[in-house]
Amino acid sequence: MEFGVFILAQQRGYHQSSQQVINNAVEQTVAAERAGFDTAWYAEHHFNNYSLCPSPLMMVAHCAGLTKRIRLGSAVCVLPLYNPARLLGEIGFVDTVSNGRLDLGIGSGYQKFEFDRFGVDLDHSHALFAEFYDVLQAGMRERIFSYSGEHLKMPPTAIAVRTVQTPMPPIWVTSGHGETLGRAIRDNHNLFVTALLNGLDAIKALRERLEGIAAKEGRSIDDTRFGFLRCAYASDNDSEITSYLDNARFQRRLSESLKFRRAQSDDGYLIKEEAGPNDMSLETMRSNLPVGSVNQVIDRMLEEISILKPSHIALQTQLGDFDQRTMLRQIELWGSKIIPAIRKELRSGRAGRGKTASEVVSA
Repeated sequence: MEFGVFILAQQRGYHQSSQQVINNAVEQTVAAERAGFDTAWYAEHHFNNYSLCPSPLMMVAHCAGLTKRIRLGSAVCVLPLYNPARLLGEIGFVDTVSNGRLDLGIGSGYQKFEFDRFGVDLDHSHALFAEFYDVLQAGMRERIFSYSGEHLKMPPTAIAVRTVQTPMPPIWVTSGHGETLGRAIRDNHNLFVTALLNGLDAIKALRERLEGIAAKEGRSIDDTRFGFLRCAYASDNDSEITSYLDNARFQRRLSESLKFRRAQSDDGYLIKEEAGPNDMSLETMRSNLPVGSVNQVIDRMLEEISILKPSHIALQTQLGDFDQRTMLRQIELWGSKIIPAIRKELRSGRAGRGKTASEVVSA
């Protein structure tokens, strides 16, 4: 089981400068490597305070110079917003300067707000993604390639800086469309999925959906590597847990506002935090998510892992304006206690069979 930190780089208000937000993201990456996490993931969004990282590949390149071991991933590059030739060159460059530590997450995007400002029709996003997918694989596998599609056309082209990882870095695909996930399974790439802020029933439904998609491809989902994005927080301090949950809810409110075209802003930048039809109380979130004491979090994570059976857990760390020093301590806590306990239990083969976290930690 691998563990990563997922860094959204949010700005909840003007009490946070953009420089502070980005610096916090970098600091969390360094802390995650020190704590023993396998990967740091960076989102991509534009033009508002939902996420301040416009280029996950630039974040990877920067953090590669500050770290030595941890893998660094895009989660995700929104392909329809790129020029494919330039993106291929940047992928090769980033994998080179990171000495082969790039994990390439890709997606089709969902925020019309962003697409409008790039002059891209969101209605074409999935068709564009499919063609980009073709171009990326051809450009990384072949020394010279060409492509002619409905949306993308490239004459015979050579990418000067090749990836260190051959034939390409690990590719992770996220999408709400089963056909896209099916193609990733068919191409032997990895998936990135989430149950949002929902509980065990949603995780069971997610597992069933993945099994169905894989079955249509004549595969077993157990033969596919996939990561699970999850909000989780361990503390005996109730106010810390409440603050983390409040910031997680803030993140979800903004995401839904942008997705469903109801984002409102007084100044054209900061999005108003407004409850939507899927809004949850903090009490519901507390029951849905792995939050609580260290032992409670370990037990709940083991239960979720036993249901979903992912290969990778991506822990959401930088949400809203959650206190940076507290989050750095949380990252260290996961590295020193929670991750070792979960891995120990998974190695024993007893995960999900009723063994308590206190038994795992003390064994």
